[in-house]
Amino acid sequence: MDRLLVVGAGPKAMAVAAKAHVLRQLGLPAPEVVIIESHAVGGNWLPSGGWTDGQHRLGTSPEKDVGFPYHSSWARGHNRAINEAMMGFSWTSFLVERGGYAEWVDRGRPSPHHHVWAKYLQWVARKSGVEVVHATVRTVSAAAQGWEVLAVEADGTERRLQSDALMITGPGNSARALAEHPKMLSIAEFWDLIGRRELPSTSRAAVIGGGETAGSAMDELVRHDVLTVSVISPAATIYTRGESYFENSLYSDPGKWRALSIDERRDVVRRTDRGVFSVRVQENLLGDSRVHHLQGRVVRVGGDGDGIELTLRNDRRPDATHTFDLVVDATGGQPLWFLEMFDSDASDLVELAIGGPIDKPRLEAAIGHDLAVTGMEAKLFLPNMAGMAQGPGFPNLSCLGELSDRVLAESSVRSGMARRAASGLHRALG
Repeated sequence: MDRLLVVGAGPKAMAVAAKAHVLRQLGLPAPEVVIIESHAVGGNWLPSGGWTDGQHRLGTSPEKDVGFPYHSSWARGHNRAINEAMMGFSWTSFLVERGGYAEWVDRGRPSPHHHVWAKYLQWVARKSGVEVVHATVRTVSAAAQGWEVLAVEADGTERRLQSDALMITGPGNSARALAEHPKMLSIAEFWDLIGRRELPSTSRAAVIGGGETAGSAMDELVRHDVLTVSVISPAATIYTRGESYFENSLYSDPGKWRALSIDERRDVVRRTDRGVFSVRVQENLLGDSRVHHLQGRVVRVGGDGDGIELTLRNDRRPDATHTFDLVVDATGGQPLWFLEMFDSDASDLVELAIGGPIDKPRLEAAIGHDLAVTGMEAKLFLPNMAGMAQGPGFPNLSCLGELSDRVLAESSVRSGMARRAASGLHRALG
């Protein structure tokens, strides 16, 4: 591929941009990377992105940066040089350049606040020189040689960008809530009120969700004057994310993932990623007697303006209804949010490739080693959907260096094919 268009300027985009920059500096083939971002580089780690107020801490170690695990498999004979060059984009290099490395070490290597992580990603963008188009994607269409994306800038200017390949990242819209109710807040509304210090007083609050988005919301709510805070999730309890070597290694080294059965993979994801809080958040909540867990899926939202009623459903138990003064929908992004941008022809291409209507299980199963949908001539990279088929570290921050290797390996393959074809032509003419 000659040009890779990336939707979203988060860690995955920066990992690919940095790796492409390093490959070019080493004289190796790499596509032109162009990123489309509606907010800012690292926007989802800033208040403007609606997923945080920027003041909470990163749930993973910052040393799992855009080059981690620094075990490149891009091309034989070049991997050591690639790893060494990628160290120039590391979290520690960022701190050294800012003069904060010694302090960070002396303070025990703490996870940074979200807004600091955004600054790191912005530093990577500047250092790599990647082109960032500040616009909102409206439509993704199939083109003769790949993809065409219609994006609209803040002033209403339309831009049409074409590429050989497309990578989509990010969780989607943070402004959506489970239901329209005056007492229910989307995660974006919640953080906006927190930022303006206008969160209404409440005696009974609830957070729907069991992942890091819900964990940050819970961590914030317990700092306010509330009588009870309930976290609602389908699991029997709120689990602490596994942080032992054995669990972490499955995220850092996806090569082990292929040896596991589908049931084993689901069990690992359930225990370590979905419906879990980070160790730090869990420790903050454990000692607070106001915090409770309610098991179930929300199947109905009702109640008048004085309160909001949530009906929870559990297998083998009758539905139960609970009333709250305030509810935060922190269920996180919708996995298939990006399909709203696809026109009918683009959607048809995906359906043909995966063998049926687009749904989460079918699309997850179709993600190949390169993190793209198998069977599509124009590459569509979906790392957020790659967890089940390729490894649980790809949808998050656990193996960004491996992610960029796999996405950019296509350049190496095509370059090698071109060199072999040119060599064969030269011999034939000779």
